[in-house]
Amino acid sequence: MYFADLRGPSTMAVASLVTLTGYPSLKRDNKFTELNTDHVQFFKDLLGTGSAVIDGVSTDATADLEPFNSDWMRKYKGHTKLVIKPGSTEELSKALKYCNDNMLAVVPQGGNSGLVGGSVPVFDEIVVSTSRMNNIRSFDPVSGTLVVDAGCVLETVDHFLADKGHIFPLDLGAKGSCQIGGNVATNAGGLRLLRYGSLHGNVLGLEVVLPDGTIMDDLTTLRKNNTGYDLKQLFIGAEGTLGMITGVSLLCPRRSPAVNVALLGLESFEHLQRAYREAKGQLSEILSAFELMDGRSQDLVYEVTGKKRPLEGEHPFYCLIETSGSNAEHDGAKLESFLDRVMEEGIVADGVLAQDETQKQSFWSWREGITECLGHWGGVYKYDLSIPLTQLYDLVEDTRARLTSAGLVGEGPEHPVVAVLGYGHMGDGNLHLNIATRGFNKAVEEKLEPFVYEWIAKRNGSISAEHGLGLQKKAYIGYSRSETMIRLMKQVKNLFDPRGIMNPYKYI
Repeated sequence: MYFADLRGPSTMAVASLVTLTGYPSLKRDNKFTELNTDHVQFFKDLLGTGSAVIDGVSTDATADLEPFNSDWMRKYKGHTKLVIKPGSTEELSKALKYCNDNMLAVVPQGGNSGLVGGSVPVFDEIVVSTSRMNNIRSFDPVSGTLVVDAGCVLETVDHFLADKGHIFPLDLGAKGSCQIGGNVATNAGGLRLLRYGSLHGNVLGLEVVLPDGTIMDDLTTLRKNNTGYDLKQLFIGAEGTLGMITGVSLLCPRRSPAVNVALLGLESFEHLQRAYREAKGQLSEILSAFELMDGRSQDLVYEVTGKKRPLEGEHPFYCLIETSGSNAEHDGAKLESFLDRVMEEGIVADGVLAQDETQKQSFWSWREGITECLGHWGGVYKYDLSIPLTQLYDLVEDTRARLTSAGLVGEGPEHPVVAVLGYGHMGDGNLHLNIATRGFNKAVEEKLEPFVYEWIAKRNGSISAEHGLGLQKKAYIGYSRSETMIRLMKQVKNLFDPRGIMNPYKYI
């Protein structure tokens, strides 16, 4: 679970309270050296004194450091006094070697758009930002292979590819700020995974600086390379605990010229499953998204935005279907045939096909706008989970019943919970369980945990489908991984980072 306080700067005190009460046993590791002016001077000499170094040791730089010390949800707040922004792999190599030699803990940070506290310091760790490493190194239009710096912003890269008729195999709501290195380090999922797969399959090579400054150059653009261990896979999803990614090569597919979007209303989760089976069978190779949204999530979007609903009536469940192909006439005919079939058989109660680009974006806004609208009442408890598909929505119903029976759900300030709802990536078995609240509430949290994690463990699910572990889920990894797996992970960590300077207090 993570709690997002989304009411603005005035709620920072609330956010700090959440951090303190959430991790009362967390203490600074005294093995790490405290920063002094000599350390700062080394980085200034290495990187220059301009914007590449934010020095809060020699001067008061609180305001400049704030964006690096806090996450966008304002739950996690660190106390770094130094941010460094290397401009090249070589500069980063020298910086990490110095930190390792002097036992200075570091936190790699990209766009700082993560959701589990993995990209902000816990105490006074040095923040190493990749924001100045933002060059698109090369693109081969024949093979579709792209090589970029880790600090390139996802949206910028996708626009670059669009001009060349290609698409980045990942799409996120935070695409305007998240960086490619961070996407790879967290193995981000998102809206295109159903069609293009995970980053474990799309990343061809990595350039990584290890904690001791060693540069691991595995920045191959080959699709086939069966020579030895595929070490790059260790860094995909490692959240900066083994080293810092500085360069990424990826396979980027052709951008589909024909994109269709349909929004459907359904009467039960069983009907939703049947619609998904039909979509896989009839739309097959052109199916690029199948997004689940329950009725409550759409009610909240309507309450907050006041937008006209795309469908006439209201339904317990909705799904957004997107197809992407090369022939508009062919794809449109397939989608219309699918819609006719599911409606004739009573699988779908109502549906509408977007007629132009504006309507496509409007339909998507009902899915992508959920996250923002949930914060309207004060805060949100969020869970990112993988669950066997047939049981995907059971958790929402069980959680709603548990909180309702405890008298926590209702209208008015005496009820802390506004709504319990679910949405997510149906095609990936990925549920986003969200509990919209009027603020942080201990009674709500005690009803949620460890209940949600125990529920997941009994069904062999995952407590983190795509958001990672960070600080927030470190203590709960045992609900999804065996003791043997955790021991092996710790051995890998100790092998690459024996001094433990990389992103401490998190992950495992």
